[in-house]
Amino acid sequence: MADSLKSKTIHALAWSFIESIGARAVQFVIGIMLARLLLPEQFGLIGMLAIFMAVAQVFLSSGFGAALIQKKDATWMDICSVFYFNILVGLAAAGLLCLTAPWIAAFYNQPILTPLTRALSLTIVINSFGLIQNTVLVKQINFKTLTKANLLASVMSGVIGITMAVYGFGVWSLAVQQISSSAFGTALLWVFNTWRPALVFSLKSLRAMFGFGSRLLASGLLDQIFSNIYLLVIGKLFSAADLGFFARANSLQELPSQTLAYMVGRVTFPVFSDMQNDPSRLKRGMKKALTTLALVNFPMMIGLAVIAYPLVVLLLTAKWVESVPYLQLLCVVGLLFPVHLINLNVLAALGRSDLFLRLEIIKKGLILVNIAVTWRWGISAMICGMIVVSMFSYYLNSYYTGVLIDYPIWEQAGDMLSYLIIAILMGVAVYATGLVAFPNLWSKLLVQIAIGPLIYFSLCRLFRLTAFMEMWEEGWSRVTFLRAGTTG
Repeated sequence: MADSLKSKTIHALAWSFIESIGARAVQFVIGIMLARLLLPEQFGLIGMLAIFMAVAQVFLSSGFGAALIQKKDATWMDICSVFYFNILVGLAAAGLLCLTAPWIAAFYNQPILTPLTRALSLTIVINSFGLIQNTVLVKQINFKTLTKANLLASVMSGVIGITMAVYGFGVWSLAVQQISSSAFGTALLWVFNTWRPALVFSLKSLRAMFGFGSRLLASGLLDQIFSNIYLLVIGKLFSAADLGFFARANSLQELPSQTLAYMVGRVTFPVFSDMQNDPSRLKRGMKKALTTLALVNFPMMIGLAVIAYPLVVLLLTAKWVESVPYLQLLCVVGLLFPVHLINLNVLAALGRSDLFLRLEIIKKGLILVNIAVTWRWGISAMICGMIVVSMFSYYLNSYYTGVLIDYPIWEQAGDMLSYLIIAILMGVAVYATGLVAFPNLWSKLLVQIAIGPLIYFSLCRLFRLTAFMEMWEEGWSRVTFLRAGTTG
C-alpha cells in the first residue's frame, strides 16, 4: 500500500508540475505581452478589486471542498450536497458584489470600478459550477485531467485578452481575460471529468462537514483578506500606477514561489491526509517535501532578486522599472511562502482546523500592526515589514507541527540551512557576474541566467545534498530504464 501511494504521489507530482509550470508559463507570457501593451494604472484598477474577488471566491468554496478531500469516507450524497450549496453561495456572492459595486468605486474614487466589479462577479458564478469537479479530481489525485483543462483555459483566455489589448480595450482586456479563463476552465472540467451530480441534497451531510469546513472557511477568509490587504491599502493611499507597480512585482515574485507551493501543496494535502494516523510516517513525508521545496525555491527567489533589473526592463519595458526594488524585497518574502504552506497542510491533514484558524488570527494581527506602523514611509517600508511578519509567521506555523508530529522549527531550519547557504553563494556569484561590462542588457541577463543554475547544481552535487541527490538518482534511473526499453 505504501509503494502504491508513493507511486501515485510521484505520478501526481509529475502532472501537477506539468500543469503548474505549463499554466503559469502561459500566464507569464500572456502577462508580459499585456504589460507591454497596457499601462501600470490599468493593472492597478484590477488590483483594487482583488480583495473583493478573493473574499467572494473563499465564500464560494466555503471550506467544504477541503472537507471532502480530508474526509476518507465521503459519500455521493456529501459531494452532491456541496455541489448545490456552492452554486447557491456563488449566486449570492455575485449578487452582493453587484450591489456593492458603487460603494467600492466610491472608496477608491474610481468610477470605472462599478462596471468592472459587476463584470468580474460573473467569474464567481461560473466557478461555482466547477469547484466540485476540481475537488473530485484532487481527491482522486488525478492531476492529468486538471492539467489539460487549466492549460487549455489559460491559452484560450490569454488569446482573447491580448487581442482586446491590441485593439485598444484597455483595462477591459484584463477583465474579459479573467472571465473567459473561468468559463473555459469550468467547461473543460465538465468535458474531461466523468462525475455528474444527482438530484440529491442533504443538510445532514453539510452539517457533518461544517465543523472542519467552517474553520477552514474562516481561515480562508482571513488569509485572502490579508493576502490582498496590501493591494487595498496601496490602492487607497497611493495612486493606481503605484498599485500597478506593486502588483506587477508581486505577481513576478509569486510566479515561481506560489507555483511551487501550489504544485506541492495540493498533492501533499491528500497524501498527508492518508498518513494522518501515522505521525512518524507523516514527519518523514513532510521532511522530504520541505527539503525538496528548499532545494528548488531558495535559488529561484535569490536568483530572481539578483536579476530583477534587467529582467523587468527587457521583458516589461522601462515603464515598469519602478517595480524593481519592490520585486527584490518581495523575493525575500517568497523564500518562506512554500514552507508556510507545508506546515499548514500538516495541520489540515490531521483535521486540526481549530489550530489552523487560531494561527491565522494571530498572523493577521501581525499584518495589521505592520501596515499601521510602516505605511507612512511608503511601499518599500511596508514590504520590509512583510519580511518581518513572514519570519514570525513561520515560527507560529511550525510550532504545532513540532507538537503534533515532533518536527519543531529548529529541526526544520537545520534541514533547510545547507540549501539556503548554497543558494546565497549562487546569488553572490550571479551578482558578481553582473558587475562585468556587457555590450547590452540582453547578454548580461542571459549570462546570469545560464551561470546561476550551473553553479547551484555543481555545489549541490559537490556537497551531496540529500534532496538533490535523490532527484539526481531518480532521474538517472528513469533515463536508464528508458534506454533499456528502447534497446530491448
